Amino acid sequence: MADRAARRGDTYFDPAGCDLSDFRKLVEQDLTADQVPLAGAIVKNIPIYDMTALSGMLGNSDDRRRLMAEWAQGLREGAGVLVLKQAYQDTAAIDSASAIYEQIIAQEKLANGGGADHFAAAGSNDRIWNSLQKLCEAAPEVFARYFGNVALAAVCEAWLGPNYQMTAQINLVRPGGEAQQAHRDYHLGFQTAETSSQYPAHVHDLSPVLTLQGAVAHGDMPVESGPTKLLPFSQRYREGYVAWRRPDFRAYFEERYVQLPLAKGDAVFFNPALFHAAGANRSQDVQRMANLLQVSSAFGRAMETVDRRGMSERLYPALVQLEAEGAMPEAERAAAIAACAEGYSFPTNLDRDPPTGGLAPQTQADLLHQALAEGWPPERFNEALAAQDARRRA
Repeated sequence: MADRAARRGDTYFDPAGCDLSDFRKLVEQDLTADQVPLAGAIVKNIPIYDMTALSGMLGNSDDRRRLMAEWAQGLREGAGVLVLKQAYQDTAAIDSASAIYEQIIAQEKLANGGGADHFAAAGSNDRIWNSLQKLCEAAPEVFARYFGNVALAAVCEAWLGPNYQMTAQINLVRPGGEAQQAHRDYHLGFQTAETSSQYPAHVHDLSPVLTLQGAVAHGDMPVESGPTKLLPFSQRYREGYVAWRRPDFRAYFEERYVQLPLAKGDAVFFNPALFHAAGANRSQDVQRMANLLQVSSAFGRAMETVDRRGMSERLYPALVQLEAEGAMPEAERAAAIAACAEGYSFPTNLDRDPPTGGLAPQTQADLLHQALAEGWPPERFNEALAAQDARRRA
């Protein structure tokens, strides 16, 4: 089964060791009504929650906890995905936000041609990075009405607990926009298979509970417009972060995925470890706009603030000197860099620091390694470091 590696005592997952038959056994099961008693329906193994009928539960602390417990259990051990029908029972706030987002898209395309995107081919999407902040700056009253949504707050808290950190990105896919390939999401899902395989198995277990993926439909999304392709239960495959790029896993995803039409005001949430992909917009006239919510745990932060740019500026000449003297082997140099420089791409300002050429922007540590490998003088490294720092700032 999927926990075979854990039973053997393996600490790391190898893409070559992933077994599609184990994956199939997990995915080829059925969600039953007794597993999701508060759901109004189960469609294609996805529980559908009618928030008009359930809205009263959100106002009672005990009932709210019961609903949230069912959502959390389903996201972790069940289908891994749920739909909130009429999460916005009054869609006026969505219409107001959509109008502002369309203005922002036009302004950004005029200014810089639009933002780079994860996974999708260039030009197939209109993307607004950090749509959260941009909406708040442009129209704080609209922001308040849009994000003042108790159903969204409850599902975020169900998965992450209180004090979560909201981020959002608008994605507008026009007719003819192609589908994504199957993938998993942030954190480990944004790493290469090689990088993911360097993290021990328990980190693969931890990564999905640090974020929640969601999307709010800003218009009706019939299946032909390409709502997200989903593979229920696929989040339960522990080795999935190193397996999802394998051709056989992706081919199986294409055989088995499901899609559900969404109406304006509906929201879908899923475990970031769920295999999923945006669908192709095969419609003639549907502009598929969704606000992609990526919500993070409050605990995803370091204890101290550290000036890693300043440290890197001071460390670089010392590493150059030690290398010239043959006094520091490569492994020791890598350890010193890891202790000094920022080794993670996020958070960053994705407007100025987009994930071009990969899934994530270059890290401070990668820049330091590049400079050493290419023999940059300290002045050039400092200039590149300052430029990188400026791109990352809000």
